Amino acid sequence: MQYIDNVIFLVLLVAGFGLFAKSLKELYRNIRLGRAIDRTDRKPERWATMARVALGQSKMVKRPIAGILHIFVYVGFVIINIELLEIIIDGIFGTHRFLQGILGSSFYTIFTASLEVLALLVVIAVVVFFIRRNFYGVKRLTMKELFGWPKQDANWILIIEFALMVAFFTMNGADYYADAGRFGGNFPISSRLFPFFQNMSAETLHIIEKSAWWLHFIGILFFMNYLYYSKHLHIIFAFPNTWFANLNKQGKFNNLDSVTREIKLMMDPNADPYAAPAEGAEETPSKFGAEDIFDLNQHQLLSAYSCTECGRCTSVCPANITGKKLSPRLIMMKTRDRLEEVGKNINKNGKFVDDGRKLLNDYITKEELWACTTCNACVEACPVLIDPLSIIFEMRRFLVMEQSAAPQELNLMMTNVENNAAPWQYNQADRLNWAKD
Repeated sequence: MQYIDNVIFLVLLVAGFGLFAKSLKELYRNIRLGRAIDRTDRKPERWATMARVALGQSKMVKRPIAGILHIFVYVGFVIINIELLEIIIDGIFGTHRFLQGILGSSFYTIFTASLEVLALLVVIAVVVFFIRRNFYGVKRLTMKELFGWPKQDANWILIIEFALMVAFFTMNGADYYADAGRFGGNFPISSRLFPFFQNMSAETLHIIEKSAWWLHFIGILFFMNYLYYSKHLHIIFAFPNTWFANLNKQGKFNNLDSVTREIKLMMDPNADPYAAPAEGAEETPSKFGAEDIFDLNQHQLLSAYSCTECGRCTSVCPANITGKKLSPRLIMMKTRDRLEEVGKNINKNGKFVDDGRKLLNDYITKEELWACTTCNACVEACPVLIDPLSIIFEMRRFLVMEQSAAPQELNLMMTNVENNAAPWQYNQADRLNWAKD
């Protein structure tokens, strides 16, 4: 019976990490539903970009208050969970504060005191974020597209983080008052938060400490597995998303080799239309553009899971600002929703069974796509280098090249280019009339 706690701990640990691994495997499978894309070039630049943007949070601080508070949560929460290593060792082997024996009392005091300061910063940031999201009225955080689950999800994450920090302080405070001689300088915050602990017996403090310890551990496992259902997947996916980001000039339209070949064949009277494509040339795609998530590339699907729903993209979108339906954030959220729907379909049937639904029209409307001015403001604003514009490009390409469903104004312009070699509707002989005077 003396090992019952260790056995329960080990079972929870294996189950928690097992479920987490299963979720990651499923997410990876969903991302692989997209078209393969090679983003392994310029590796030094990619490592530098990931270090600067994902690890260094360089784009977050462009809005200083939110950026600095986010850094408090990000750095504090990550570093505090280094203590998870100590919890795992203590839980498996039945030790208590294992790292104190390894690091020595002096260094362990510095270590735990630093964790407490960071934990306090996390609590402050989480409280400010909760007030800001629910009571302050920041427009991008109160838009209609966040009603329902997105808002609940954001609040639940803040509540869970707050609860984990409270459990952390409670655990430390009970330890301090149970054995101040051993932990005298270790806990500068928790020793002041719970002065009423000094009137409790050692046995009561031990129960409180152990209860908080278990709550903290189970809370971490719950948080880790909750990520699968949450926009906070960006905690994990921000790193690969920034590494595989498009390093070319923002907004550059990707010409299709297959289309370029066709045009060259049309313009070259000596070209052999039956000649095989040059080695390494892109094969003619079965479909031009994107109608569903299968037509998007894998990085675009990874970006859908990486979206933080912060709304910085939508807040700078000129189409959205002027009252049009387009919201770049909603483009990413709808792409993720469709991807999740397809994933559940595969889970249920063992493979994808046509459900009669598509990303185009069932999730993203033509009105949204054609409202985009392609100004690239959304891409520039994103703190994790997500590119909603690339998805809009591909879906527009499908409408134009597969369905001939461009707006009348665009069709008129393309007809003029075809007939007059200019976007304007007048004869080529009259092209220089504007310069006569």
